[in-house]
Amino acid sequence: MPVTNMAHPLDPLSGKEIERAVGILKADRRLESQVRFETVTLNEPLKRNVLEYTQGNPITREALLVVLDNNSGRTYEAIVSLTERKVTSWEHIPGVQPRIMLDEFAECEEAVKSDPKFIFALSKRGITDTDLVMVDSWSAGNYGIREEEGLRLAMARCWMKTSTTDNGYARPIEGLIPIVDLNHMKVLRVEDYGIVPLPPNDGNYATEFVEDFRKDLKPLEIIQPEGPSFEVSGNKVSWQKWSLRIGFNPREGLVLYCVGYEDKDRVRPIMYRASLSEMVVPYGDPRPHNFRRNAFDIGEYGIGMLANSLELGCDCLGEIYYFNGILHDSRGAVMEIPNAICMHEEDYGLLWKHTDWRSGHTEVRRSRRLVLSFIATVGNYEYGFYWYFYQDGSIEYEIKLTGIIHTSALNPGEIPKYGTLVAPQLNGPIHQHLFNVRLDMSIDGQDNSVHEFEVVPEPRGTTNPQGNAFYPRKTPLTTESKAQRVIDPLSSRCWIISNPSTQNALGEPTAYKLIPGDNTLPLPDSDASVTRRGAFATKNLWVTPYSPKEKAAAGDYVNQNPGGDGLPKWTQADRSIENTDIVVWYSFGLTHVSRPEDWP
Repeated sequence: MPVTNMAHPLDPLSGKEIERAVGILKADRRLESQVRFETVTLNEPLKRNVLEYTQGNPITREALLVVLDNNSGRTYEAIVSLTERKVTSWEHIPGVQPRIMLDEFAECEEAVKSDPKFIFALSKRGITDTDLVMVDSWSAGNYGIREEEGLRLAMARCWMKTSTTDNGYARPIEGLIPIVDLNHMKVLRVEDYGIVPLPPNDGNYATEFVEDFRKDLKPLEIIQPEGPSFEVSGNKVSWQKWSLRIGFNPREGLVLYCVGYEDKDRVRPIMYRASLSEMVVPYGDPRPHNFRRNAFDIGEYGIGMLANSLELGCDCLGEIYYFNGILHDSRGAVMEIPNAICMHEEDYGLLWKHTDWRSGHTEVRRSRRLVLSFIATVGNYEYGFYWYFYQDGSIEYEIKLTGIIHTSALNPGEIPKYGTLVAPQLNGPIHQHLFNVRLDMSIDGQDNSVHEFEVVPEPRGTTNPQGNAFYPRKTPLTTESKAQRVIDPLSSRCWIISNPSTQNALGEPTAYKLIPGDNTLPLPDSDASVTRRGAFATKNLWVTPYSPKEKAAAGDYVNQNPGGDGLPKWTQADRSIENTDIVVWYSFGLTHVSRPEDWP
């Protein structure tokens, strides 16, 4: 069999491979301009083949493509062998909608602004210049509306700018919701819930609008005269004793592969694959023009496609190494995001210190960490995604929320119930940000188990006569149903992923702890549409046996899905998760009650 020599089986598709995959599929299926390519990405090889791979071995390369036919509304999945230059699989996936693609956003805005029904609704509000109208396209979700079944829809929300560089989010055109058929780029209807005046104040923050910048901070420079301590070979990164590989795809963005830690003469595996699997932003306003407002930013849009090029600004200081993101547009043309991933080292203050008060001797160890990050812009919001690797062997994941809050307009004197007055007649709606990270664990190998760890008080009695006793308790989580858990900070609850077949120096199974940070659960009703679709967020922990097809916590096709896919569906089988190849899914998030300080 012919083979392709690549650096590693998990390397992302190159631009040439994307072009080749699209060309092979177009020729084989005679695809014309009516199709859009939602996904062109690496079809990841079988795990066992990757683990058996050694450098220089011949490997095969495959691409996974998701194709939307705008004429028929049908969605197809294809596998293209880049090695054999042929289509090996072509399958119709009924009843699903692929993610909304970047050029659909621009085309949808154009369709809305040229629609007579929309222009008439604007005229009732005294708006005649559509050039300054700003249209954001949101997925329409799924609310069981009969006439919407089978259609590929977007719900448009609109704002009015005063100039081309104005911050449009300062003036929402409240109560005006165009519903757009994306397959035909046609406005089906314009929902009009009544006229609300435009808020009076600007919300501009750009340099051109700022008269006086603060002058009370002197320059801060991070200097590494000998360069950084990490080494990069292709997509492989080595730092201190850490070893890992970098991936990037349209849906998840940054993906980490083969994370391991060097111990003497070998690298001990910790995680085979780690990525952000899904996220949902439910808003809490139940009024007719706002109840559909929620976003699944990975499953509906793809944060990889929305990644920033950090050429023009990065929040990192020091010696920075960048990885480019090689993606594609909806017509299959290669699209490169320069400097999509940022890598650098940070001094992180105190790692350890002790002073011997008898001798006065003091020892200090400073902490340094390796940071891998990327930033995605989703309409008004920016999300920064950060993986941290520490010298003590710990790993941390952090998401930073920034950008601009979503806004809605208020009548003069109105005080919002479902949000905060952040400027005159401007509401910052209450909402949540809920995330799920997928961790394909491999602690010293593929056969792992999970225990719940808690610190519990011992009942008063003969063994605890003074009532002061408490102790750590470990409970095995042996099946998928038993592993659906919620955090409990008062008991210091966390979860231990261990390898029962290997032992540390103290005779205990080698393990890592998953330690929860700040967290919350969904606040919408359990039967609300957004909760049914985002059921992954109703539990903080899920554990499943490894399956290469189970990568998305809310399912592969989230856009306009009625719910029930992903983790709730897979775990109905209640499979064993004991001493086997497992995937740990951790859900976390926050509730954002907007403040005036959040604006703009």
